[in-house]
Amino acid sequence: MFFPLLQILAITALAVAFHGWRASLRRRNSRSWDSMVARLRLDCGTQRLNDESAWNGRLQLTPQEQWQLVRGAFGLWAMFENAGVMMEMADYAARNSESVDSELLATLRADAMQIRVYVLSALCKYAFSQVNESIGMNVARAASAYSEMATRTTALLQASGQQMVPSFVAAM
Repeated sequence: MFFPLLQILAITALAVAFHGWRASLRRRNSRSWDSMVARLRLDCGTQRLNDESAWNGRLQLTPQEQWQLVRGAFGLWAMFENAGVMMEMADYAARNSESVDSELLATLRADAMQIRVYVLSALCKYAFSQVNESIGMNVARAASAYSEMATRTTALLQASGQQMVPSFVAAM
């Protein structure tokens, strides 16, 4: 008696989860360009990340200076969220343009995943210790990947539709 009830509950839970996932995909695919640009978080200091000399080793920054440059956990979380939004922008450009470079899209997807892994790793390490070299290394990697992803997203948007570029560049 208990086992069939457990099976029914498990199947019901899976069906509800699947329905929610499909609904979120439909919502995501129906978003407008302006709503995606509006979701970019700019209050996190990510505009300062474009100074590549801070992340490619030309400037020697301590982990604490790197942490302050990205505005700590808030800035890292904003990079995490913005990476997802930039992926949505790339998907939007792919859906609405016939001249999208598939290799560039694959690179953007890989960048987004790298940013998310580096950010989560840095935040987990930060939760259990002070800012140290290991956290600084993840912050630098995330910031570098974020800067590169913003540049690639701009290139993708320039190739797929000139009307999208000004609002994205202004937001970044």
